Amino acid sequence: MNINITFPDGSVREYASGVTALQIAESISSRLAQDVLAATVNGQLVDLSRPITEDAEVKLHKWDDAEGKHAFWHTSAHLMAEALQELYPGIKFGIGPAIEAGFYYDVDPGADVQIRESDLPAIEKKMQELAAQKSTLERREISKKDALDYWNGKGDEYKVELITDLEDGTITTYTQGGFTDLCRGPHLINTSPIKAIKLLSVAGAYWRGDETRRQLTRIYGITFPKKKMLDEYLELLEEAKKRDHRKIGKELELFAFSQNVGAGLPLWLPRGTQLRLSLEEYLKKIQKIHGYEQVMTPHIGHKNLYITSGHYAKYGADSFRPIQTPQEGEEFMLKPMNCPHHCEVYKTKPRSYKDLPVRLAEFGTVYRYEQSGELHGLTRVRGFTQDDAHLFCRPDQIKEEFIKVMDIIFIIFKALDFENFEAQISLRDKENREKYIGSEENWEKAEQAIIDACQEVGLQAKIEYGEAAFYGPKLDFMVKDALGRRWQLGTIQVDYNLPERFDLEYTGEDNKKHRPVMIHRAPFGSMERFVAVLIEHTAGRFPLWLAPDQVAILPISEKYNDYAYGVAKTLARNDIRAYVDDRNEKIGRKIRDNELKRIPYLLIVGEKEAETNSVSVRKHGEGDLGSEEITIFANRILSAVDEQMNSWRKE
Repeated sequence: MNINITFPDGSVREYASGVTALQIAESISSRLAQDVLAATVNGQLVDLSRPITEDAEVKLHKWDDAEGKHAFWHTSAHLMAEALQELYPGIKFGIGPAIEAGFYYDVDPGADVQIRESDLPAIEKKMQELAAQKSTLERREISKKDALDYWNGKGDEYKVELITDLEDGTITTYTQGGFTDLCRGPHLINTSPIKAIKLLSVAGAYWRGDETRRQLTRIYGITFPKKKMLDEYLELLEEAKKRDHRKIGKELELFAFSQNVGAGLPLWLPRGTQLRLSLEEYLKKIQKIHGYEQVMTPHIGHKNLYITSGHYAKYGADSFRPIQTPQEGEEFMLKPMNCPHHCEVYKTKPRSYKDLPVRLAEFGTVYRYEQSGELHGLTRVRGFTQDDAHLFCRPDQIKEEFIKVMDIIFIIFKALDFENFEAQISLRDKENREKYIGSEENWEKAEQAIIDACQEVGLQAKIEYGEAAFYGPKLDFMVKDALGRRWQLGTIQVDYNLPERFDLEYTGEDNKKHRPVMIHRAPFGSMERFVAVLIEHTAGRFPLWLAPDQVAILPISEKYNDYAYGVAKTLARNDIRAYVDDRNEKIGRKIRDNELKRIPYLLIVGEKEAETNSVSVRKHGEGDLGSEEITIFANRILSAVDEQMNSWRKE
């Protein structure tokens, strides 16, 4: 019996039933067969050795594909586990997934055994030895009982717990060499493609993310099919360390943390606050042009508010505990979301179809509990401010409003040089409906509205099933920074569910009550995370319009301090942010120190400048630009700022 295999370009070939993806690759070219790592068959990522027994759409994945890397790094995690098993007899295994860049494995080496950073080279060496054996990864399907018997026999309680939680039925394992793991796959056919190995770090991780459970040892690593690729990656890591937003944030005095205030609760210092305010004011101006109204809501809300919205049931475990007031039975919560408050703002007066859309915007601070081990600078915090807005519109306005929100996001990304981005449409997993709230009809409408909006503006967006929010589908923007790393930032979500839960209404043209549709949007995502990404993207060299200090004025001696402060006042009157470095230091030292602060312009002032009402200009990265009269310099800076901030209006 033959089957038809359809390829991504639409071409169809006929093969015998039971053909594998590897055999299909071999039939196309021997080179492709050498390079292919995994395959997607009818939407499912599988091993190259899996038989295909029915007509199928097949895509073959090489290293350049995310799916190919996933299989490569998943196999590498198993390879590391095999090495650990040989080096640490009796070690127990938690989970070991592939991640966006590499892999990790959570292990329990035993009460009296510690795995340290200094042990990683020995583990790497053992992995190299095992990879060279070209061990085949054998997939087996076994019963739940057999799986429990096997791992109970090994005394590995972590695997036993994972198996116990699985539904009865067939369970898959993979074996290479002397190591067998509980795993769905997919994997490489054998370990031979793994040529370059680097284990990166050791950390602690609570079993299943539960702080009350045992802390396991998490080992991170990365592998490549060529040593040159590893060398390039390690160079990238070194550059990333230099750009670390925590390091630069401290150097530039942008933000700080205090244990007295609490872990994960950032303190914005004056320069960091100026940076944030500039971003906020920029977005507020754009929003005003697009018809948004600013609102302000409390940092807390009654527990019933979040029960109504569904956030308490969904996020209760990840939120701070309810706050008990002196009134018995009265409970409030630090708000985990702004949207319930905005629903209540919408309800403050009757709405007509003529009033819609209503666009409510707020830079609202929300609070969610993150485990201390997961906190990381500004990218993972417990209190953060969202550039939130909620649009309440008629069903016939959804696509138009969605497109307008996309326009705002594109403006923001262009102004901050984030023009290298990817879009992802996140839809439901229809096989797992209990994860979501709301009717089937409303979900279908919301999902189609996002797809139609993207098609209308020509935005190429990848569709991911199972990634939707619990209350509605969304469009997420993944930005690539200067090092090629992907960050999820802006998001737009269509929501038919909260208007139902809060009984929101408007009077239609037919004089009957109708339910508005709600659109959630946040171009920055959160101010904290966005600033962290921006710092690392720019290495602290912010565009002129955004720099906390745009100009540093450097008097060559104390005699010219008064003139320097006069220059600063002139610039301030022109809304140019400047400060005077009046330290009793040589001018060369002042120049070096302020260059390190990434100040866009340095103005040197001395006798000649004071006599001619001018300044000697140095531009960061370019050096000396010569002398300029103060008002001419100020006008040039204002013109440059205007061009950076408002170029989108001229398009």
